[in-house]
Amino acid sequence: MQETSRPTNVRWRVFLLLAAASFVAYVVRGSISIATPAMIADLELSEIEFGWIVSAFLWSYTLFQFPGGIFGDQVGPRKALLLILILASVGLMMTAVVPGPAIVSGGVVLGLMMLIRFLNGIIHGPVFPIISLAICRWFPVGGWALPTGLTSSGLTLGYAATAPVVTWMVLSYGWRASLMLLAPLGLVVAALWWWYSRDYPSDHSAANDAEVKLIMANRPVTVTTDINPPGWVRILKDRNIILLTLSYSFSNFIFYSVFTWFPYYLITVRSIDPTTSGYATASQWIAAAAGAALGGWLCDRWCKRVGLRWGGRWPIIVGQLGCIVFLVIGAYHSDPMMAVIMLGLCFFFQQITEGAYWSSSIAIGNQFAGAAGGVINTGANAMGAVNALLVPWFASLFGWSFAIASAGIFTLVAMLLMLFVRADEPIPLD
Repeated sequence: MQETSRPTNVRWRVFLLLAAASFVAYVVRGSISIATPAMIADLELSEIEFGWIVSAFLWSYTLFQFPGGIFGDQVGPRKALLLILILASVGLMMTAVVPGPAIVSGGVVLGLMMLIRFLNGIIHGPVFPIISLAICRWFPVGGWALPTGLTSSGLTLGYAATAPVVTWMVLSYGWRASLMLLAPLGLVVAALWWWYSRDYPSDHSAANDAEVKLIMANRPVTVTTDINPPGWVRILKDRNIILLTLSYSFSNFIFYSVFTWFPYYLITVRSIDPTTSGYATASQWIAAAAGAALGGWLCDRWCKRVGLRWGGRWPIIVGQLGCIVFLVIGAYHSDPMMAVIMLGLCFFFQQITEGAYWSSSIAIGNQFAGAAGGVINTGANAMGAVNALLVPWFASLFGWSFAIASAGIFTLVAMLLMLFVRADEPIPLD
């Protein structure tokens, strides 16, 4: 380990690889949403049937958040993320080769797609709890929100990059070839991650003593022996984790409205042509990336000024209020392009909350940050599965304007719940 008084910046290089993993994860996932109209037409599926396929992914993705977080806590983020990135590439290839209705019956197509997407959900489930664990280990107390926010920026930029590129690929080569061409991205990032990352700063030869001391300063007490009940049980029973999970879950209803339905909504409901829709979708995700970065920066600044409790609350209050205002305007505005702008601003404010949520889960979870992240993301993605079924049902009963605007109710509940979360109270380990 190098002996200098000035900290090295290895943590930020590790972060760049985490951001790349986040980017690839959402390129892989987002490509399915972008290809939805082509897949529905080619596989001869209805909107409701495709909603079941989306739901199959989200339920397995949801169910494997918490086990995935525990897995990351046990084996370390280096091995865990390597395995996930490799399998994610394989999973995308599996989706691309599902037989169509010319070969098998419609029921078999639906069943195979639900099975394949269910397996893909298992693969992707642990990604963000493990990234959260890596950030917990590699960044100092009160400095978690910016890297988590920037990781979310990588996520959203991944989708923004996917939207126009995959739209062009699908129009030019078909959805199957497009997915096959995207699959190797995960293998490239997996190789880079294994080469450079380590589980702890002290394990990395390029990180000097000053950087390690900076990262480890002011951390809550950790334990190296088995505790009873174990850490994951304490996470499940913790009041603050339960409230944080509920808040984050309701907040993610709008996220999944954007992620799952906006490309379809813009093309089918707003009558925007596919190419313009691709760029419009990309602009929304670029706005979201800016919101996530800004929210993470604000959260860390507020945490230093007013502490972890209110430092974690304020970005969520500001973000949720802005989200509600622009969501309602966008949903009911008659001009399609003005609706795109308003909904983009809505997504910007929604993502301001992201770093604060994950920073709060790290602060409360302490050394079991992977399991804590798994719990909150379980709730968030359970809401995603609900969204996949509820939005088209709302649309069939009340129209698409109400279906989109209904997310404002969920967002308001999320903001109120966060007022009761105390991020400055880590789970007790004694």
